[in-house]
Amino acid sequence: MKVIASSIRKGNIIEQDGKLYVVLTAENIHPGKGTPVSQIEMRRISDGVKISERYKTTDQVEKATVEDHNFNYLYEDADGFHFMNAENYDQVQVSKEIVGSSAPYLQENTTVKLSLHDGNPVSIQLPQRATLEVVETEPVTKGQTASSSYKPAVLSNGVRTAVPPHVAAGTRIVVMTEDGSYVERAKD
Repeated sequence: MKVIASSIRKGNIIEQDGKLYVVLTAENIHPGKGTPVSQIEMRRISDGVKISERYKTTDQVEKATVEDHNFNYLYEDADGFHFMNAENYDQVQVSKEIVGSSAPYLQENTTVKLSLHDGNPVSIQLPQRATLEVVETEPVTKGQTASSSYKPAVLSNGVRTAVPPHVAAGTRIVVMTEDGSYVERAKD
């Protein structure tokens, strides 16, 4: 299916020269003079090579047909990550390259959206937020105001982030899975 380059978004799968690519970043650039362009950074699914392409915003790009399904995360082993389709109990194995930086946020029974092309997983989409526990952080410095600065913390999944001064070790917090940034204290 052909689409114009300006409509490509992060996570889309596009086909170029007979190979499949997953879009990592897509940015439409409108210079003051000249034609607007779409700068697309993508990773080849077969071998993980990253490339960056620039298209005119009106260029036609071949978008691969993929099916999105919800899968539950089961476990990780030497071969990769294992997921199960909740509807028909089919299990699929996803390579470490496809999961990439999302790996620390995968917790047992997390529901993720996997994009399948001809039955093979090609990209993964996590829920926007994850609830994790702070395992290590610095004590509050006296006189430090709440609005001034965040302090470094280590979460239960090993990810480093910054939290407000009132958050202590053992507190459960909600973070964005895209960049690990603090959202709020968990309500549970």
